[in-house]
Amino acid sequence: MPDLSTDTPTACLALADGTIFYGMGFGATGTTVAELCFNTAMTGYQEIMTDPSYAGQIVTFTFPHIGNVGVNPDDDETSDPVAAGMVVKWMPTQSSNWRAAQELGDWLRQRGRIAIGSVDTRRLTRAIRQQGAPHVALQHNPDGIFDIAALVAKARAFNGLEGVDLAKDVTCAQSYRWDEMRWAWPEGYTRQNDPKHKVVAIDYGAKRNILRCLASAGCDVTVLPATASAEEVLAHDPDGVFLSNGPGDPAATGTYAVPMIQSLLNNTDLPIFGICLGHQVLALALGAKTVKMNHGHHGANHPVKDTETGKVEITSMNHGFAVDSQSLPTGVLETHLSLFDGSNCGIRMADRPVFSVQQHPEASPGPQDSFYLFERFADSMAQAKLAKV
Repeated sequence: MPDLSTDTPTACLALADGTIFYGMGFGATGTTVAELCFNTAMTGYQEIMTDPSYAGQIVTFTFPHIGNVGVNPDDDETSDPVAAGMVVKWMPTQSSNWRAAQELGDWLRQRGRIAIGSVDTRRLTRAIRQQGAPHVALQHNPDGIFDIAALVAKARAFNGLEGVDLAKDVTCAQSYRWDEMRWAWPEGYTRQNDPKHKVVAIDYGAKRNILRCLASAGCDVTVLPATASAEEVLAHDPDGVFLSNGPGDPAATGTYAVPMIQSLLNNTDLPIFGICLGHQVLALALGAKTVKMNHGHHGANHPVKDTETGKVEITSMNHGFAVDSQSLPTGVLETHLSLFDGSNCGIRMADRPVFSVQQHPEASPGPQDSFYLFERFADSMAQAKLAKV
């Protein structure tokens, strides 16, 4: 690890309150402005950086060993990193893993993402928890020359994520089919050749592994852009509709997502399943409200209680907004809650196969604690078909 008392810092992280963190830059050079969050996961940094839900955010990793297994194409959740940048304690060492195809620093540089190492991430994380997710400017300059006043001004000028629709920035440009299933030893990724259910997945920033889990649950998946109308959804004659994860303020995305979902709810009896942002926009469509959290939930060790079974699941989380459980209307039940702070993590309609969760069951943190949710969705579609016979 470089000694900042003797080595010239080549990167600088400026918080909007004027706090400055110096470190050593890697990845791309330049400047980026975003909201700063922290993630407590010990593994999965590549999946985190390529998760579309991190659009508009720089990620501080609390675990110090970031980069030690390199990167590889199989672990991308989308084609390129979406998170604006990364902050780590120790500079990445040479990777040591049989799956590694590239070094983290090279991967970030080629894809235009800035990173800073040699940072006191414990102090930084404490500041985020106490003061809320700050607006920051991150600069990597190999010459070690920084205009601190300008960086702080950039951080202060950042408008934040409230009221911002980022789903339109990360959604697919056109519809496509998906049949790749979850990775399994020794075959790796295989194809779903005998699907039982037709599913339309609305892409608010969908992770590939969510789509794989749907395929593994027996689904023939057609992915539609975030702005798809109810008519476009129904034109595919689906057995069920999936609402994906995604970034930004759910209320902003809801300006087009909520009317579409409400049209499905009012005119069909299709099973609906949502995850993350999909959970939040479904709640909005049902009449609930969402709120901005102080610093959000980002990690792979979050305990969530199923209020209906009493089971506690270890889950992966990534969200800065939450459904206000006090605003849930009659007929909408709270099914899951966070054991960290009691915030809402799941809902369902009392009389229809419509449900959603805040956590990410596809991320395998338990490692399989929450996979039953995909099976529940498949079962609800099977039961709906039987009811029509």
